[in-house]
Amino acid sequence: MLDAIGVGSVDDLFNDVPDGVRLQGPLKLPAGKTEDEVYTHLAELAGKNVHADSEISFLGAGMYDHYQPAIVDSILSRSEFLTPYTPYQPEVSQGGLQVMFEYQTAIAELTGMDVSNASVYEGPSAMAAAAYLAKLETGRSRFVVSAAVNPQYRATLKTNAYGYGSSVIEVPAAEGLTDPATLAAAIDDDTAAVFLQNPNFFGAVEDLAALVEAAHAKGALVVCVADPLTLGILAPPGDFGVDICVGEGQTLGNRLDFGGPSFGFFAATQKLIRRMPGRIAGETTDADGRRGWVLTLQTREQHIRREKATSNICTSQALNALAGMIYLSWLGRAGIVEIGELMIKRTAYARETLAAVEGVELLFDAPVVREFAIKLDAPVQTVLDQLALDGINGGYPLGTDYPEHEHGLLVAITERRSRAQIDLLAERLGAAVAAARETVGAEA
Repeated sequence: MLDAIGVGSVDDLFNDVPDGVRLQGPLKLPAGKTEDEVYTHLAELAGKNVHADSEISFLGAGMYDHYQPAIVDSILSRSEFLTPYTPYQPEVSQGGLQVMFEYQTAIAELTGMDVSNASVYEGPSAMAAAAYLAKLETGRSRFVVSAAVNPQYRATLKTNAYGYGSSVIEVPAAEGLTDPATLAAAIDDDTAAVFLQNPNFFGAVEDLAALVEAAHAKGALVVCVADPLTLGILAPPGDFGVDICVGEGQTLGNRLDFGGPSFGFFAATQKLIRRMPGRIAGETTDADGRRGWVLTLQTREQHIRREKATSNICTSQALNALAGMIYLSWLGRAGIVEIGELMIKRTAYARETLAAVEGVELLFDAPVVREFAIKLDAPVQTVLDQLALDGINGGYPLGTDYPEHEHGLLVAITERRSRAQIDLLAERLGAAVAAARETVGAEA
């Protein structure tokens, strides 16, 4: 082979690599281990992890500890769903395409939007894709986002926007909500889109009608991040004139699994269908008049000219989206309302119970559905560390992303959190706050 390409040795292939960055000797690695030794070592590392089934978790902030019914894994593990990659040949991919079509229908109905794609990677990248769509649609280069939007979504938006030269302006959230007047003041004639979340990162229910009106008055599109499990009880974003609705689908039948995988959903108005990322499965009839499914729209750069592509996503997370479809079918129209009502009731109870604990108060008074913020009269991380020793994950420290809420804690409630567990949290939280206050006082 070296003779064929006109090279004297393998080393000659690397002549263009400077000596300073070339490896001059063997890697300084320890001696290898046997398979059994490697397994034992990895098992020890895995044993250090704490998962949601081994503690009482009140952690949310975008990913939630919901029950996954056994039927989800039972269907997902079938080879016809588990093994196919993508339906390039529709005539032999009817089952997979029908799943995509049914999923799209469910997401469109749930969000109140005209059309949904066959899913995207996850929630934050779905919002970033919506930003690029808005840029293409409006010809504008500026984005306005509420600080009450999940920080991970905002970070992904900024990263993507930087790549194509757009700016991102953040609007502060007062009292846990986005103020319509403050938002309107931040929107100008070069604003392509306004980004909101409902319920927002603090768990509060936003006044979407007023916020959407403020954005549309300046000709900007409105992108709303939604929690799908709250849409059984909250009016869908489409009812308020939202242009694009995106979000994280993990709550729909997907486990936490240390952060993934999951899927993102993306729904929009009919006007924007040709700029949507990913792909859309459509219903049709064959030459004999039989019902069938095809990939109607594909906007990835693999399928069309790169300059015309609206997405370079190489997966639609179809298997995870199937889990979401199975879960929604399992819940049914009545079930998704019932689980929403259950979360509201248990969240209200938790909010009232924790607010009564000495050294704890509500951070905001706005209406909430499944998540709420409290303020501790003690160092938050110290309190969380103590709760962890009691087998409780107390929630998400807001100071991580909001320095102004250094003593804030975001507490999430799902149908898995019972009244007894909420009472236990209140009891242990009170003790942890008291202990932390005593320690701080003694050090002072």
